[in-house]
Amino acid sequence: MTALDHLPYGVFSTSDRRPRAGVLVDDRVLDLADAAESGLLDSDPSLYAQPALNAFMAAGRTVWRATRDALRDLLQDEVEALVPLAEARLHLPFEVADYVDFYSSRAHAENLGRLFRPDSQPLTPNWLHLPIGYHGRSGTVVVSGTPVRRPSGQVKPPDADAPAFRPSARLDIELELGLVIGTPSDLGEPVSADQALEHVFGVLLVNDWSARDLQAWEYVPLGPFLGKSFATSIAAWVTPVDAIPRVAAAPQEPEPLPHLRAAGRAVFDIDLEVDLNGETISRSSARNLYWTAEQQIAHLTSNGAALRTGDLLASGTISGDDPGSRGSLIELTWNGAEPLELADGSERTFLEDGDEVVLRARTAGFALGEVRGRIEPTA
Repeated sequence: MTALDHLPYGVFSTSDRRPRAGVLVDDRVLDLADAAESGLLDSDPSLYAQPALNAFMAAGRTVWRATRDALRDLLQDEVEALVPLAEARLHLPFEVADYVDFYSSRAHAENLGRLFRPDSQPLTPNWLHLPIGYHGRSGTVVVSGTPVRRPSGQVKPPDADAPAFRPSARLDIELELGLVIGTPSDLGEPVSADQALEHVFGVLLVNDWSARDLQAWEYVPLGPFLGKSFATSIAAWVTPVDAIPRVAAAPQEPEPLPHLRAAGRAVFDIDLEVDLNGETISRSSARNLYWTAEQQIAHLTSNGAALRTGDLLASGTISGDDPGSRGSLIELTWNGAEPLELADGSERTFLEDGDEVVLRARTAGFALGEVRGRIEPTA
């Protein structure tokens, strides 16, 4: 595979260019607006001369594929208009419309069930019948490299008589894969599982930072709120969904209801990695997802909710059966009972100020855009 098999899209600026759409080619960026204005691309420059990819994403699959084909033809030869990546400032690649976070990895759900409900079945009764999810806060989605400030909130330790307001002491990561919606759907019209991917522009890595102590106190009965909403980091580059290989998914038992069935059920074939302060602490795979992209979209829209251009649909933490493939610190350290021993001799149960986390992914011989974030102390 070569760089021409990847060609992810993002938004960049330079000292003499306002933010606009670009495509990454190895360690250089092609300015799509300039390419269209100069006739190198037979498309409307206004799709790209904007500080977000939303106009291009809304143009639909026919335009996406035509642009991708034209870029591969164009970039077979040397193009002078490429900007060195080192000279580019990267921005949030698209304006996030709605943000939904699913809970689609069975190993992750079972691990948390064993931690928090040791006397019950690991999975809740609904888990094998539908992709559980919650609506997050799109306004705090940030691009890779943005510092993450430790949040404060109400916490109540089990031995305390009353809650207290203080900085989170159990700050965590979540290794996730995100779908970026391009073409919208109509309100009141469910999207079938077989048609779901027609709406997906691309795929990127997501780190849904989580304050576990805030989350534990607030989540009953309505689920995550302030323990999740302070920051969600995404990659600066969106990989076209057509570039991602897929493999057959394991059969589901019990068989889902008809609206969650799709012909040729498959999952993305992407290898995943979590680094903490330069040390790899987890290796997982998107193949560990139980609920597929098609099923997530079909379920989200099954009540008539509409997809919007710029919707971000995250998979939820991706964990495997092996302890070294768990996608969050709460699993890797078994809720703090088994601290991680790092190469420098230090230990971690949850994140400390100054820690830097990097999520990485590879597939088909190329790397997806990474997600990087460093923890800053509470204000």
